[in-house]
Amino acid sequence: MDTDVRRYLGDLVAVARAVLGDNLVGAYAAGSVGLGAYQAGRSDVDVALVCAQALPEQAKRDLVAGLRHEALPCPARGLELVAYRRSVAGAGIAEPGFEVELNTGARMSFRATYDPGDRPAADGHFWYALDRSILHQCGTALLGPPAAEVFADVTPADLRRLLVDALSWWLALPTPPGDEPAAGTEDAVLGACRSLVRVRHGRWLSKAAAGQLLLDEGHPGAPVIERSIAARGGGVPPSGPQARAVQRQVLDEISRAG
Repeated sequence: MDTDVRRYLGDLVAVARAVLGDNLVGAYAAGSVGLGAYQAGRSDVDVALVCAQALPEQAKRDLVAGLRHEALPCPARGLELVAYRRSVAGAGIAEPGFEVELNTGARMSFRATYDPGDRPAADGHFWYALDRSILHQCGTALLGPPAAEVFADVTPADLRRLLVDALSWWLALPTPPGDEPAAGTEDAVLGACRSLVRVRHGRWLSKAAAGQLLLDEGHPGAPVIERSIAARGGGVPPSGPQARAVQRQVLDEISRAG
């Protein structure tokens, strides 16, 4: 883990403890940090907090005030933080179920959401259960019990449905129609690869590792996957149509898996 990120996570936990006190059960690194694939200058810092009881409104706002980039500068592109009650984290539900969500950073739009009902449907409700599934397998405890003891996985049926929702959401985003390379397409391709590996093999890998596994297995989208992996190291990303072709292949296979 990057030294600056390690220091930042320690400071983040200290703020969370100061705000939540004994209500804080644990703090967990998810995403690229939890999967051991953090890239300085590219990755976000993803953190899940777990509390024993529901958070009062003022505690939610104090947490956001203490952790937003202006108060605690994030060394990465940004911080994506979600707090859950322990009963929700351990229930294996497919719903968002969070107490408070915060997106903040030098290169990330600020957003604080204090109730799941305020999360716009157009932004996707599938993220949270998928993140908790990743935390169940790969979360790194910064404070508290091991992540596998705190976060439950979703059922196989819910997993497939959530992944179909996620892939459909990605495919609905606008993308340049021509053959020119398009920024961000590599993440769309490799995110799809990670979803397919989870369905095929039952485990979460980093995006690049999932792409490499599909290359080793001879996936028909190999040229685009290979290009996407190279793009994460500074190479040229695939075009929008190339990315969509692989995403549709993955969506078709996951849809049939049910």
